[in-house]
Amino acid sequence: MDIDLMISSFPKLINATFVTLKLLSASLLIGIFLGLFFAILRINKNVFVNQFAYGYSYIFRGTPLLVQIFIIYFGLGNIEWLRATFLWSILKEPYWCAIIAFALNTGAYTSEILRSAFQTIKPGVIEAGKSLGISNSMIFYKIQIPIAIRQSLPAYGNEIILMLKGTSLASTVTLMDITGVAQKIISTTFRPLEVFIIAGSIYLFMTFLIHNLIKYLEKKYSFQQ
Repeated sequence: MDIDLMISSFPKLINATFVTLKLLSASLLIGIFLGLFFAILRINKNVFVNQFAYGYSYIFRGTPLLVQIFIIYFGLGNIEWLRATFLWSILKEPYWCAIIAFALNTGAYTSEILRSAFQTIKPGVIEAGKSLGISNSMIFYKIQIPIAIRQSLPAYGNEIILMLKGTSLASTVTLMDITGVAQKIISTTFRPLEVFIIAGSIYLFMTFLIHNLIKYLEKKYSFQQ
């Protein structure tokens, strides 16, 4: 095993970590709003609204993330009328295409996580709010949403970790994230074991931090309904 290669590769992979973290944070930020929006639609009693949200969730949960990236980056660029719009300035950049794909994907999973959390809220909590004269909209925004977010923390923590690992697919559209830089180093050194050990260790360390952060938040905001 080439220890010198591992030492020399470490700073390069650490620098690439910032690209991975930017992809992850931007995707999760957009995804949480998408997830909340579609979760609200999913619990709507209107059949058409409910099925529309279900269709979005089904498509993005039912197809591989890699395929979604390829469709957005390679597929949409072949649509002529899109090239003539302002959207082309976004779709021609691999960075934004990756974020769009990641956000749509995590948004679909997040919507199902939050939907399940909404459904676990006991009716008595809502009835208590109504008995105090609180409006339905205030009950939803001030009671139901905070409870749902707290209830969904364990599952959402897993989604963050899955999304972190999913960002490695950004290298398929030429982005120099951790995996992209690792592949570049391997292409010149032909020593995949040493490089991927370092890359894997970085992913593992970030997973450790996320896991413990979620665990801390679960403990801090745990409560009995």
